Amino acid sequence: MTEKPEIKKRIFISDLELRQNPGNIPENAIISPLSRDWMDYEGEVAGGRSQVAGRKPETSARPEEELRKQIVEIGRRLYALGFVPATDGNISVRLGDGSILITPAGVSKGALAPGDLTNLGMDGRVISGKKPSSEYRLHLCVYKQKPGVMAVVHAHPPLATGLSCAGVALDQPLTSEMVIALGAVPLAEYATPGTDEVTESIAGLLKDHDAILLANHGVMTCGRNLETAFQRMETVEQSAKITLAASLAGGGRLIPPDKVRELEKIRARLGL
Repeated sequence: MTEKPEIKKRIFISDLELRQNPGNIPENAIISPLSRDWMDYEGEVAGGRSQVAGRKPETSARPEEELRKQIVEIGRRLYALGFVPATDGNISVRLGDGSILITPAGVSKGALAPGDLTNLGMDGRVISGKKPSSEYRLHLCVYKQKPGVMAVVHAHPPLATGLSCAGVALDQPLTSEMVIALGAVPLAEYATPGTDEVTESIAGLLKDHDAILLANHGVMTCGRNLETAFQRMETVEQSAKITLAASLAGGGRLIPPDKVRELEKIRARLGL
């Protein structure tokens, strides 16, 4: 009788265990997205790319099929949160060959299928798939200016978008989480959606920011993978809620400048 191959039980590896022994990760290990971010960051610091256990940066190393499924999942989560009603919003990821996968025009992000996505060249040419989102120029602008960015999310979270309509940026240090997770979130000038005006409005802000409010329009976030870009979008909306609540309560008390500098050092150490 042929013996069945031994199936190794999946085990969870904590952040502490990863840091203590990053070069010895079992094949059956379960690693959280935040831990993967840390691994990628440590590898970038060490040599320009992830060297931990022979892993490449997470997003570009993953097969296209898996990335398509990830975009679908992120779309559903954004839709469930009310950040992309109707057919609003768009999501993209950079592929290993330099092209991008992006959500198509006119499709609800809560009803995407992996086959719906468009493969787009950095010149804006459709390689395969449906007509891309009208905001594809915004995505290409981010990728061209930020080589380390592997994913971009554009959405319309209601409170953050409301603040953008009121001309309010999220650039005040109200909570430590806002400073560490996002840094200052600037407000770009109004631009007609789906035009080159949008790229012109954010171009000067991309170097120092991974989250930008788009005046009377919505929010753009980006990151080294889809999960990071998504979580930044969540944090922007949470920051908008806190900012509004503080304003309604008579005005927020800002973190003292010397304490802000300490938080900025933490942000830098984390590679955020």
